[in-house]
Amino acid sequence: MEDQARDFVPARFRRSLLSATAGMAVAGLLALPHSAAAGGSPTVPVLNWQPCTPAQAGFDCATAKVPLDYSAPQGQTINLGLIRHKATDQANRIGSLFWNPGGPGAFGTVFLPIALTLPATGSPVLFPAALHERFDIISWDPRGVGAPPTASGGTDSVQCFDTPQQELDYENTLPAGTPVTPEQRQAWIDGWAYIAHKCAASSTAYLLPHVSTADTARDLDLLRQAVGDAQLTYQGNSYGTFLGEVYANLFPDKVRAMVLLGNINPTGWTNDGDDNPRLDAWLRQNVMLGTAKTLDTFLRFCGQSSVEQCAFSAGSPAATRAKWQSLIERLLTDPVVVGTTTYNYDLTVTTAVVSIYQVPGWPTLANTLQALWEGSTDPSRYPSNQPSVQGQQTVQVLAVKCAESPNPRNPDLYAGFADIATQRAGAVGPYWVWLDAECAAWPATATDQYTGPWNTPTANPILVVNNTADPATPYFAAVSVAEQLANTRLLTIQGYGHADGGDPSTCGNSYISDYFINLALPPKGAVCRQDDAPFISTSASE
Repeated sequence: MEDQARDFVPARFRRSLLSATAGMAVAGLLALPHSAAAGGSPTVPVLNWQPCTPAQAGFDCATAKVPLDYSAPQGQTINLGLIRHKATDQANRIGSLFWNPGGPGAFGTVFLPIALTLPATGSPVLFPAALHERFDIISWDPRGVGAPPTASGGTDSVQCFDTPQQELDYENTLPAGTPVTPEQRQAWIDGWAYIAHKCAASSTAYLLPHVSTADTARDLDLLRQAVGDAQLTYQGNSYGTFLGEVYANLFPDKVRAMVLLGNINPTGWTNDGDDNPRLDAWLRQNVMLGTAKTLDTFLRFCGQSSVEQCAFSAGSPAATRAKWQSLIERLLTDPVVVGTTTYNYDLTVTTAVVSIYQVPGWPTLANTLQALWEGSTDPSRYPSNQPSVQGQQTVQVLAVKCAESPNPRNPDLYAGFADIATQRAGAVGPYWVWLDAECAAWPATATDQYTGPWNTPTANPILVVNNTADPATPYFAAVSVAEQLANTRLLTIQGYGHADGGDPSTCGNSYISDYFINLALPPKGAVCRQDDAPFISTSASE
């Protein structure tokens, strides 16, 4: 998931802010020998904070050394990159608030400055202003994640191609994310098998067995100690909620305050600890039902709006839904070529899936769909094909998700899974199945996994927050998380999009701020709304 900007780039379309699937190869083939015998305790990193680059003015950066393998905590180490925004009210500073933006594989060092940017409204993009005052807000690039190291050093990150651009260029030769024809599906399977082969043969293959969420949770506890906090204050978005769930059960007495925003069901992610799944990860979790609900919400709001507000409106929700269905069926046989981009069924459905993540992007999606409806080949009517933020690499997403969330290894099964997903969720369903198929040939499994139990009592309650129409982490997953964890309170946001959806809720932010600052929970059954409804000024009922 993502809490991250989405771009109309085929390779980027295949990324969700969160993705979970698994590979089941022999991890020992990829592990380096430990440089010291197992035993002892890991050393708490020393953080030498320095001003970041001019492009990140106002932030401090540091590097932390952590064990490659926690079964040999005094053995080989790897470097993690960190970024910090210091509390603006140092006299009343409470401590540090750690944030994981999701992914898996999102660069925290890239996305924290984006999340803390103050737009013209004067409101933070993600964290309420009161939290800027009272906490040092810290994010980091989790193990295996980040830009390639330079000659002067840097963090240890999974790199399967010579450069990130080479990786992107290769991914752009593959279908966009919902392959339909037998030829597209075979190209998808073969392409991701080739990427898996490249990763197994890369100089960073030693990392692949050691980038699990449990490993990252142990890193997070070392970082907590490194900043001098007796307990952890944490927010996880999307995949970051799973990291929070793992941390809370590995270190329950260290939980001061934890917000889980846009939730992953931990038993679904881990397949209840069973390495022999009958279905792929997202299909067994029914994630596509949240996507279908959010797309239907987009079409409903669009149909209730004028064409000035939503270009794709057909005058009513029913007519707009019918228009969408007619468009994608037409594109099966009659794609629209815009410059070097071919908008076929595959690309258009994938465009819709990733575009509904952020509510402010819904008008752009509507404009694109209307241009396709008219058969326009005018490039000015379509979004740029260049990504605006380089905050994630596909192979780093795969390194985490493919190693710990079990998926069938037989690639021939995924076409049948895609049919099931279509029956459940319509055109958007197979998108998730084919994300899982990326892992069919992955060459490593995590050596350190946490698969439960999930109900260990924590020192303080955990606040579970979710939109009611989230395309990647459905609301029903948050309800399940609130029930599975031992000590929670559920805050429902009557809203749309992934995690915060790019549309803040003043009501929700007030509860979250009070919780982080004063450890005060919202009332049981609390429900808030996002501040702005899509396209129109007054929210329609669910």
